[in-house]
Amino acid sequence: MFTKALARRAVPAVSAACRGCTWSRPSIAVAAATMPLRAKILSHPQMSTQASLASPDILKPVEGDEPADVVFNSLYGIRSIELNRPKKLNALNGSMIRKIGPRLLEWAKSDMANIIVLKGTGEKAFCAGGDVAALVKWNKEGEEGQKRSTDYFALEYQLDHLIATYEKPVVAMMDGITMGGGVGLSIHAPFRIATERTMFSMPETTIGFFPDVGASFFLPRMAGSLGTYLALTSERVTGADVFYTGLATHYLHSTSLPNLESRLAELRFTDSQDHNERLSIINATIEEFCTGLPYDQPITFGGELRKAIDRCFKFDNIDEIIAGLKEEPSQTKQWAEKTIETLHKRSPTSVHVTLRQMRIGRNWSIAETFRREHQIAAKFMKKHDFNEGVTALLIEKRPAKWDPESLEDIYAEDKISEPYFNVENDPPKLELLSNKNYRKYEHNFGVPTEKDVEEKIAEGTWNKGKLVELFLDKTRAKQGAREVVEEIIARKTVADAQGVLVWVYN
Repeated sequence: MFTKALARRAVPAVSAACRGCTWSRPSIAVAAATMPLRAKILSHPQMSTQASLASPDILKPVEGDEPADVVFNSLYGIRSIELNRPKKLNALNGSMIRKIGPRLLEWAKSDMANIIVLKGTGEKAFCAGGDVAALVKWNKEGEEGQKRSTDYFALEYQLDHLIATYEKPVVAMMDGITMGGGVGLSIHAPFRIATERTMFSMPETTIGFFPDVGASFFLPRMAGSLGTYLALTSERVTGADVFYTGLATHYLHSTSLPNLESRLAELRFTDSQDHNERLSIINATIEEFCTGLPYDQPITFGGELRKAIDRCFKFDNIDEIIAGLKEEPSQTKQWAEKTIETLHKRSPTSVHVTLRQMRIGRNWSIAETFRREHQIAAKFMKKHDFNEGVTALLIEKRPAKWDPESLEDIYAEDKISEPYFNVENDPPKLELLSNKNYRKYEHNFGVPTEKDVEEKIAEGTWNKGKLVELFLDKTRAKQGAREVVEEIIARKTVADAQGVLVWVYN
């Protein structure tokens, strides 16, 4: 979910360090000569058998659905989904989900649909999240309204899981604000493109909620304690850092996106090419449009800051995290003090629930993730902090009055987070649109990870130069690979007398 206040913030200006591609291929704008396919709801007999698990009414249109909040288009082998609420920063609502789901199910059956592209209208946002004000309005109506809010989350999580398990390649263009619900649409896709305008965040603790849309799966699996830090603080990640952290698989200048889409549309796959081969071709095609990383934006979440994040956010309770922050040395003291201040502004309940979520979510499968998050979301709809946070911060523009009021009012023995993780029959177990399940993402087309580097060091004797060259060769000199591997080596290894790298375990 996302807060309106954050959505209204301006997006940083385009960096001059990156320039658009000069491909002479036809622009995607050529397709605009024909009328784009507007959202059309398909009846259930037309849907793929993948939908057989869905409840009968889950994807049917309802009264009040907007007619053109999603635009669907076809260009050769491309099927594009364009979120079309630019005045709302393409915030996701039930009307949009009820259109996107059936289209994805239909395209899954089509031999003509090679690649799915997800994007947003306008320059400011891919998708700024969900309409949380509407949820609060429903919640105030009592049990029926709270059930309506819970049903919205069911709808959203079903779509997110469908994208996460989709059998055709999905390319998500995270151009502009990508928060909350927008993260759910993009983060589970095998290809995620960040630009100089990308602003990523999971801001749920700010409004008295918890990081959802599959955050229980992807955040704990980030290296070290970075995912926990992002979850608890709602910290924003911008531009190239979205790529460096692995949240995006590629970094392109925003001006390259139309030409890239045209090029992807031209790709043709043979029947003999399996899914992995097709993904490799798409990856190589996207790499053709990588025109350089900003020279003036080094890796933010690296070096001493990253060491501090790993030191302070490795603990399993908030008191120890705060204590760790207070003990930070002078080099990172200013960051630590700011972080303590930030944590005290967040909903105390949300912070405690989110920390627990980060610790146990790493063991959930992708299907279990969305089912468990659905249950947690239902509980938040009945509690004070979500309704208060949205009302205070987004509607009435005043400080929120949390319950409990502060982190100091919650003690470790209170176990305030436990009830949120109790599996119950209300709401019932979430039915998903796909039977597919897994415990780790099947592909990584992003930069090398800490685990990749650690495993290579464990396999043999490497000096810095040879190890960097190994990963450049392995990734075919992928943009950013050198910078990321060198940062990992500098932070996580020491060299012995012969220059052989040894991994440092904290």
